[in-house]
Amino acid sequence: MNRFLPLATAIALLSLVSGQAASTASNPKIVSDYTLSVYPDREDAIYKKGDKVEFQVLLLGKNPTDDAEVSWKVSKDGVPPIQQGKTRLKYGKAVIPASLDEPGFLLCEVSFNDGKQNLQTSASAAIDPTEIKPSMPTPDDFDAFWDGKKAELAKIPINPRLTPVETPPDRPGVETFDVQLDCLGKPVSGFYSRPIGAKPGSCPALLLVDGAGVRSTDKLWAIRPATKGFLGMAINAHGIPNGQPGTFYAALGDGELKGYRTDGRESRDTYYFLGMYLRVKRALDFLMAQPEWDGKVLIINGGSQGGGQALAGAGLEPRVSGIVVMIPALCDLTGMAAGRIGGWPKPVPKDAEGKPDPVILNNMRYFDCVNFAPRIKAETKFWLGFNDVVTPPTGQYAAYNAITAPKTLITAPEYGHGGDAPNFWPMINNLIYDMAAQQQKENATP
Repeated sequence: MNRFLPLATAIALLSLVSGQAASTASNPKIVSDYTLSVYPDREDAIYKKGDKVEFQVLLLGKNPTDDAEVSWKVSKDGVPPIQQGKTRLKYGKAVIPASLDEPGFLLCEVSFNDGKQNLQTSASAAIDPTEIKPSMPTPDDFDAFWDGKKAELAKIPINPRLTPVETPPDRPGVETFDVQLDCLGKPVSGFYSRPIGAKPGSCPALLLVDGAGVRSTDKLWAIRPATKGFLGMAINAHGIPNGQPGTFYAALGDGELKGYRTDGRESRDTYYFLGMYLRVKRALDFLMAQPEWDGKVLIINGGSQGGGQALAGAGLEPRVSGIVVMIPALCDLTGMAAGRIGGWPKPVPKDAEGKPDPVILNNMRYFDCVNFAPRIKAETKFWLGFNDVVTPPTGQYAAYNAITAPKTLITAPEYGHGGDAPNFWPMINNLIYDMAAQQQKENATP
């Protein structure tokens, strides 16, 4: 089943605050007398190829805004062709027309100088997004490469080390551990929580994977699902110790892990995300080895870099039964090969003529979630914001469209990448718990 749900319909409980439609100031310490906004002329922000898109600009302020001038730029999701200019407002309003003759996204960026600082805002429009395809084909030896890495991993015993840690008193009935697992390269490092006294074969399992940056994972991520009967596990992205002082992670982020996003990209055997993806696979191995696991329900949840890990994990492990991903990174990393933006972390360098490095371009195909997507057998809930300039929606759609398993897309036209909307996390949790309950019901013995 393939479902597309506009955010307003799919999540009535979510009062969404725009991720980027509200203006941001060049100097947030100075309070502006104006508010700048821009939005497409269709509520769902979805158009056909060649349709005229009219971006509506609105400037409100204490002083009259008639005859004020705004600067604007329209691009193909941040890459050429780019149109730009200046428009004079009438009664605080203006229209910026645009169109695109191929599947993709139009990004409209608007700015206004109020005499104190520069206000900036943006909006996006989707053009036949369900027709967006991966920018490059899957390598012929993609499966052979990953089967080989999984075979190497399987030769290494999991060797779990569980160290009890304190569970908050307001979360009774569960026990929690720091967990370390052997893996290729750095270990899996995270927290594991389970219901006390759970019977064998009684618990669904949930793995939570972390976004970009260098930090400890949060043990509450594992504890919360455990209080609802899950085997809960949360891992950090780097196989580093958890629960250390902030200075520990700052030093790593400024030192050894400063350039992790591109480290080792010269070879598919050394790229940093090889280890990160295999740590996800090893964490799944651990959960499936637990006697309390029900043997059926195995879900991964993650956002941004974590969303990419979830897609890759489900592509590597066919027993994953469900994934809930938000604004996933690592999608269509080779976008420049098709004349469009590449996915985060944009690891492919370009030469002075703007041509991508051919070796690194090819290596990235083995880590691109658009190539894991067709291999996913898990039920998929996929949440994305059209106005995301960090993990571009073009690449996210390329990955989503390639998924052949049952899937649901939840779109948020005004939402960007940063910041949490009210009730966002309760909504995500409900998606996870409802998915697990339905899968348990379907798997129940008559």
